[in-house]
Amino acid sequence: MAFLALGLLAWWLWRHRAFVASWTWGEGRRWGATEDEDGAGDSFGKAGGLPLGQCRLFCKPSALAHALVKTFWRSADLDARRWSWKSWPNLQTVAQLLWPPDWLPEFSRDHLRLEDGGIVALDWVVGPSARGRTATSAADSAVLLVVPDAAGQITRNVLQLCRLALQEGYYPVIFNRRGHNGCPLCSLKVQPFGDPADLKEAMAYIRFRHPTSMLFAVSEGSGSGLLLSYLGECGSSSYLGGAACISPVLKAQDWFEASSIPWWYEWVLLMFQKRRISRYAEALKEAVEMDRALGSCSLRTFEEALFCHGKSQSPSWEAYWDHNDPLRDVDEVAVPVLCLCSADDPIRGPPNYTLPWELFQSNPYFFLLLSPHGGHCGFFGKSPLASWGNAVTLAYLRTVAEFFRLEERLKERPRRRSLATQHHRRRGTLQSRSTSLSSHGTFSWQRSYTR
Repeated sequence: MAFLALGLLAWWLWRHRAFVASWTWGEGRRWGATEDEDGAGDSFGKAGGLPLGQCRLFCKPSALAHALVKTFWRSADLDARRWSWKSWPNLQTVAQLLWPPDWLPEFSRDHLRLEDGGIVALDWVVGPSARGRTATSAADSAVLLVVPDAAGQITRNVLQLCRLALQEGYYPVIFNRRGHNGCPLCSLKVQPFGDPADLKEAMAYIRFRHPTSMLFAVSEGSGSGLLLSYLGECGSSSYLGGAACISPVLKAQDWFEASSIPWWYEWVLLMFQKRRISRYAEALKEAVEMDRALGSCSLRTFEEALFCHGKSQSPSWEAYWDHNDPLRDVDEVAVPVLCLCSADDPIRGPPNYTLPWELFQSNPYFFLLLSPHGGHCGFFGKSPLASWGNAVTLAYLRTVAEFFRLEERLKERPRRRSLATQHHRRRGTLQSRSTSLSSHGTFSWQRSYTR
């Protein structure tokens, strides 16, 4: 029976490789381009994007875009021609969702009491310490906030990202929503898909705890809804220097309404959600129709039962998405955002219909790195069950940090040159009035911007 089961599994995985064959990279060269744009325009945003290894970069031309091209061009992770498992999207997806992690970190948890009495948790990754890292270095490290998917799963990929970030000198911290991963549910409220209110308070706490550190954020899967909503609502006051979304769900309402998700994936994701919410069934039944929620047979009906069929006044399905669409305030985003996607993502669906191409062609803050293979949050590399997407994401954040540091130095040069010139010209005059101007000779410069 065991051999029969393995044989059936192998046949099923091989059969669904046809999903990849239907999205050849030759067709992909025209993704995101209309008939008028095909073959015209710049090499970044139109006519199929810029080829980088086997991936393609879609974005609006800018100085940062050129810096990212140089970084990605040197990356061997984007060339997967010799990786035999690259065209098995279901294998990559299932492995990152269900396969046990190969590294268990040490966490230090902070529970945050929110304004409405609810609680969220921040899990700081404190070990095992990377080689060469001291216990006191965390105070000066860049902080990397990791936002898991909407179900709160701490997947194998999330832990691998934290491990790699720790090795590279970041201080990783995982954001846990109300009722997720042992965080108690102390109020009759479950966080909607794109409501960033709790994340705002968590970010303010992180900034208070690390006032001088650079802050970055990475989301996985449907967790992009929360991160992008936060970036849109906060704009230039988001505290972040850059963000990345791995296998994001960008057209969230269409994703819930579409029937393109294979039923077995939808069933698994729905079971994760039901298991989490069932722990608080007795408490939440005062505000939510729990029988409807636990009896739902799709992700849409589950979401509707929680937020659109409450026992008090509840919004309609359309009104709910007016306030929770991740891209509702996308024009206000003021930090660079990398979206790492695969063309064969079986959970998101076909890229022609599930990616907002016009966003990457018109908004200079958004970058799409599209790989022909990778599944959903899989992106297997040379070693099985190891994601090259994490290494590329951290390389992107490193480039963003270096780019802005260089910008700051270039801004400071004219100021220093101007001050030196003024000092040279007025040297004789200042010597005769040194006593009277001594109280005005000290200058302090403060950064007046936020990112």
